[in-house]
Amino acid sequence: QVQLLESGGDTVQPGGSLRLSCTASGRTFGGFTVGWFRQAPGKEREFVSVIRWNGGRTYYADSVKGRFAISRDSDLKTVYLQMNDLAPEDTAVYYCAADRNLILSSLRDGAQYDYWGQGTQVTVSS
Repeated sequence: QVQLLESGGDTVQPGGSLRLSCTASGRTFGGFTVGWFRQAPGKEREFVSVIRWNGGRTYYADSVKGRFAISRDSDLKTVYLQMNDLAPEDTAVYYCAADRNLILSSLRDGAQYDYWGQGTQVTVSS
């Protein structure tokens, strides 16, 4: 069992920045692909970004490309989501998710991930 914990959510003004963190309790992310998803009130969960275990390649939803950046630290204990130029439509609960065995075509599909955190609230409002 892998327990994930997100942190860093907050309320910011439009144009502001936040950095979300995701850690795995008692272990590293070695061997795991880690994704970020979000769910706004009344909307379905949507893919935000992912970093692959093998090679660290990253992918983004079109809605966040150029504004968000996913990364991981060198000891593979934390995955970050740097969010810049935030807009009200970015308001959502943000979740990190992890899985060992994801093929390229599954990276953006939350149903393919076995492990999820409890989420952290991001609110963008003036």
